[in-house]
Amino acid sequence: MASLSESEGTNRGSMWELDQNLDQPMDEEASRLKNMYREKKFSSVLLLRLAFQSLGVVFGDLGTSPLYVFYNAFPHGVDDEEDVIGALSLIIYTLTLIPLLKYVFVVLRANDNGQGGTFALYSLLCRHAKISTIPNQHKTDEDLTTYSRQTYEENSVGAKIKRWLEAHAYKRNCLLIVVLIGTCTAIGDGILTPAISVLSASGGIKVQNPNMSTDVVVIVAVIILIGLFSMQHYGTDKVGWLFAPIVLLWFILIGSVGALNIHKYKGSVLKAYNPVYIYRYFQRRNSDSWASLGGIMLSITGTEALFADLCHFPVFAIQIAFTLIVFPCLLLAYTGQAAYIIAHKDHVADAFYRSIPDSIYWPAFVIATAAAIVASQATISATYSIIKQALALGCFPRVKIVHTSKKFLGQIYIPDINWILLILCIAVTAGFKNQSQIGNAYGTAVVIVMLVTTFLMVPIMLLVWKSHWILVVTFIVLSLMVEIPYFSACLLKIDQGGWVPLVIATAFFIIMYVWHFCTVKRYEFEMHSKVSMAWILGLGPSLGLVRVPGIGFVYTELASGVPHIFSHFITNLPAIHSVVVFVCVKYLPVYTVPMDERFLVRRIGPKNFHIFRCVARYGYKDLHKKDEDFEKMLFNCLLSFLRLESMMEGYSDSDEFSVLEQKTEGSINNAFLAEKTNNNTMCSNGDLSYSSQDSIVPVQSPLRGNSLLRYSSQASHTVSDELEFLNRCKDAGVVHILGNTIILARRDSGIIKKIAVNYMYAFMRKICRENSVIFNVPHESLLNVGQIYYI
Repeated sequence: MASLSESEGTNRGSMWELDQNLDQPMDEEASRLKNMYREKKFSSVLLLRLAFQSLGVVFGDLGTSPLYVFYNAFPHGVDDEEDVIGALSLIIYTLTLIPLLKYVFVVLRANDNGQGGTFALYSLLCRHAKISTIPNQHKTDEDLTTYSRQTYEENSVGAKIKRWLEAHAYKRNCLLIVVLIGTCTAIGDGILTPAISVLSASGGIKVQNPNMSTDVVVIVAVIILIGLFSMQHYGTDKVGWLFAPIVLLWFILIGSVGALNIHKYKGSVLKAYNPVYIYRYFQRRNSDSWASLGGIMLSITGTEALFADLCHFPVFAIQIAFTLIVFPCLLLAYTGQAAYIIAHKDHVADAFYRSIPDSIYWPAFVIATAAAIVASQATISATYSIIKQALALGCFPRVKIVHTSKKFLGQIYIPDINWILLILCIAVTAGFKNQSQIGNAYGTAVVIVMLVTTFLMVPIMLLVWKSHWILVVTFIVLSLMVEIPYFSACLLKIDQGGWVPLVIATAFFIIMYVWHFCTVKRYEFEMHSKVSMAWILGLGPSLGLVRVPGIGFVYTELASGVPHIFSHFITNLPAIHSVVVFVCVKYLPVYTVPMDERFLVRRIGPKNFHIFRCVARYGYKDLHKKDEDFEKMLFNCLLSFLRLESMMEGYSDSDEFSVLEQKTEGSINNAFLAEKTNNNTMCSNGDLSYSSQDSIVPVQSPLRGNSLLRYSSQASHTVSDELEFLNRCKDAGVVHILGNTIILARRDSGIIKKIAVNYMYAFMRKICRENSVIFNVPHESLLNVGQIYYI
């Protein structure tokens, strides 16, 4: 025992030493793997090709804004050409400051390995500070190739901000609320973009037929929307190659028509590029100018979608497409429309279509409708992605997610959300019937998302980028200088349609917050009621029960410790399976977890207990594919773990290791009191990497000569027996044991809490998908263990 204590004081064990020796020459390989998930270097030709492809995915929404901007800015007509020039000047510099400077050259750099949007920013922050409301991360998660974060000096600004955010739970909750507000408002964009884009494009029918009823235009728009949403389950893989040419053709069209109108009508409209006309605009129109900001703000709708739809396009490709094609064409389009409106002040309601030459009118109408559909498709796809990210972070009920492409991971379809979006889109389109009120609603949604992004960029710049505080202040001032006036203008139009996105966002926010609140409470219950390893090991290898042949997969939200449902299970039933595997499926704040790093397997207790833990780790973009056999993947990882465990033991340099296998049960129990384990293995499809952070084997004497051969032979024989035992257990039957924790509010809780927990959350649990369906667990192999938890 003395030698053993000395060994514990001077050495962490031979297994740890072997792990260190194996890891040293792998540093270069690990660095290479990490760089695979960073921004790749692209050739010039490939960059241009990606820039072209990004037009159809990223810029459709922003590009269709000229269809409705001037009408929403001047819903009652134009009296003076100075008003048009002032509004045009505002559009020019808004496009310059927000989409060009803020988003294209600053915010896009805050992408999470190519993923954009509000949740991508939140995931970045969660990796750099402990602000996640569900603290299920482990130190081993930081070793993932897709898990990157910065380190800080103790007295740096970044370190102070990190400590400030981590200090109190209410700060984490406030940050989550801000993220949810931005997310819910972005979902509102997914409803309003198809409505206003398709309705505006369909309005071209009435321009050539002035006597046509507005109801006909609305019916045409509704038919297009029904067709658009009904085709979503096919995905965009087969027709996606058409999107970029359509949008490029659209930009060429609006740029050419704009240039033609500048040449044909008043070229003096170019003086709007002098910002002094912004000042004159506000000076002349007073309160009317402030109210018109809500319409002018629509010129930057789609800017947030530009960030959310970043997908896997490199930032440089987006910058090339915007600066060389999108930005110049938009400026030409707005300037040309302004020149036409100055010459035809009574045509402001449908200035876009009226400014098109008659010879190309109908081709332009077809292109405009196609561009509106593409813009709507991009926003709908972004909404699916947002819902998926919210679900992964525990902020949305479990819904069915369908892959629509075998080539591209991000192309998904969510049937339930699709039909909800369709119903709301039709309600908005048929309810308002005109662009003006929908535009007011749209503007409110867009500016709220932009404000949320601005606030989230502050900790990103300080924590992730380590920017100087002067640069951060400059960014905030320039952003808020534009966004706050637009926000205040949108508030003035709440009663004119601006209430719609607020109602939609509030409904989704309540759903998300109630679901997340109850999810956190359920996790806290699991944490506080978990069973100690001392109690489990005290039961002995049989766990005080009859060990029947078979494998029991016990699903839990805990990545460490024995869940309460297990003790509840063995307390009420007289038998347990010969092999027990605790399975934890958790989502990390990374966009994806590579398949060869997805599963983390370890042994719990001595070998004769046959208890294991498997942690399946997913990123917020990862999906459980329908054709994946989750049970088979778990079993293969278990087999791989046993083989690797045997291999590591076989190469141990200690002759005392075999002694540990012969120690009394009492000493083994002492060794495993803190759920320390022999091995910790990551595997997927046979790819393994060894880690021994939890290793407790305290040995140091080297094996020599025949001792090593004899020990290797014994280890090989032992692992063969265990593998054979495991296969026999599988043949005997596999049972998946799922905990069904019912959350109820305590009797002394307030009425709001009771409604939220007992009715809203219970209803959402009832209609959402079960975990057994998500993991494709056969119904005949499923066993639910119920518990009630009062909060």
